[in-house]
Amino acid sequence: MSKLVIVGTVAFDAIETPFGKTDKILGGAATYIGLAASQFNVDSAAVSIVGGDFPQEYLNLLSDRKVDISGIEIVKEGKTFFWSGKYHNDMNTRDTLATELNVLADFQPVVPAAYRDSKIVMLGNLHPLVQLSVLEQMESKPELVILDTMNFWMDCALDDLLNVIKKVDVITINDEEARQLTGEYSLVVAASKIQEMGPKYVVIKKGEHGALLFHKDNVFYAPALPLKEVFDPTGAGDTFAGGFAGYLTKSDDISFENMKNAVIYGSTLASFCVEKFGTERMVSLKSSEVHQRLQQFKSLTQFDIELT
Repeated sequence: MSKLVIVGTVAFDAIETPFGKTDKILGGAATYIGLAASQFNVDSAAVSIVGGDFPQEYLNLLSDRKVDISGIEIVKEGKTFFWSGKYHNDMNTRDTLATELNVLADFQPVVPAAYRDSKIVMLGNLHPLVQLSVLEQMESKPELVILDTMNFWMDCALDDLLNVIKKVDVITINDEEARQLTGEYSLVVAASKIQEMGPKYVVIKKGEHGALLFHKDNVFYAPALPLKEVFDPTGAGDTFAGGFAGYLTKSDDISFENMKNAVIYGSTLASFCVEKFGTERMVSLKSSEVHQRLQQFKSLTQFDIELT
């Protein structure tokens, strides 16, 4: 079976939405990616850093789901990365209330030796130089490198980001970020420009409006499942990325046709993530629930029509 390397934050979040608020809870890109990928029982490893204040039970939560945690550095005298945010009533916009880098400020990632030959690398949202460092540690060129990034790095580390983008096969960003990166309003034109930067595949996430997958002149659209309630969008994009990467790792097929399925799996898992605060829903998620929701996705998008 293929192996998956997951790079990103393992962190504390404090979240406020119209439905309530939390104190410090488990968060971080690598956490959400790892929990989503674990739905496929893949051999994965998380590469991250935490402080001595990070509970062992949170690390156990990942390892119990077959996510190798030997690549998570623990700085006993340090404090774990912390982010706090407040969502507006539309749940699409938010204000960052606090960002404390703590141990993340000096993070030098180390990929476990047993995973340096992994076929798939999922570069979660981090400084581009950290992402690049991980790629340089791989013993051979991975078959697929997936990059997730955000507008923050476009604002403060654009040259480093463009250097990483040259080296990846898939990039996942939201519609606002795609427009900022390219200066193009049309997402079709933006995707074409991003492909010229290096990636063969571009995934543009549109939140409650689904996701688009681009490859050359081919376009695939996956809707978001209409939900009765959305409690907390935090981590939905990372969960999507984890589902996308986890499915491709499990199926060992990185063709465009199979990436369509990966987008559907990513969207399905993200639809669960938003149902409760933080990682709570992903921790309790059962494979039977995933299967049932996949059936809902299929019913939502499948139709017969006679073309004359």
